[in-house]
Amino acid sequence: MSDTAAGVQFSVLGPTDRVDDGRLSDFYAYPDGLQHCWVRANMIASVDGGATADGKAGGMAEAGDRAVFRLMRYAADVIVVGAATVRVENYSGVQVPVAHRSARQRRGQAEVPPIAVVTQSGSLDLDARFFTHTEVPPLILTCADTFEDTRGRLGGVAEVVNASGPQPDRVDGATLLDVLAERGLYRVLTEGGPQVLGMFIEHDQLDELCLTVAPLLLGGLAPRIASGPGEVHTRMRPAHLLCDDDGYLYTRYVRAD
Repeated sequence: MSDTAAGVQFSVLGPTDRVDDGRLSDFYAYPDGLQHCWVRANMIASVDGGATADGKAGGMAEAGDRAVFRLMRYAADVIVVGAATVRVENYSGVQVPVAHRSARQRRGQAEVPPIAVVTQSGSLDLDARFFTHTEVPPLILTCADTFEDTRGRLGGVAEVVNASGPQPDRVDGATLLDVLAERGLYRVLTEGGPQVLGMFIEHDQLDELCLTVAPLLLGGLAPRIASGPGEVHTRMRPAHLLCDDDGYLYTRYVRAD
């Protein structure tokens, strides 16, 4: 055996099994019996690590990624996203088909999960689609310094919550999760952007990462999927790897501990 492979077991991955729609949902089921928040991130990146194409993550998506994106939303209690991502991607409320509403009811979930927007400033437009095109009011998770002003402007169309911790000018990840847990929103899905994902990673609050690898080379100055000042080394293990006919890879990594 070559010295370079000594002690390492390699496996060849290939198309060994087809996954139908019903079984696909099983790949993205949350753990049973949750009594605290389980934080899942869903992101997309190019082969060379770019997180956006033409300024949008959605610019890289094809049919398979959009299908997985929807399935993860249907499984979640709440979708946490940064205000910048809401603006850039033109978010609306979650749309849930009848069949998935029934499945959610059987799991004890509300029929439609709310969007929870993380914003330090509270600067959100009242005519934004996640206010005007939604069945359930969003949560606005802001900080102490801007809470009263934000509640005064947006309290009629959203539930505005002070999610600060020790720093009154910042949203705190632990406080944010406490806010969601108090409402029984344990199945947390974050769709970024990079600063929100970086916050969860930096403070060791991310339980799993679902990363779609798009078969694209972007080059240029495209950002990473996570950003922030803190560097960590959290060990993850692969839970599954799927692929589709368009060459997209759908990875799911969970905590190794």
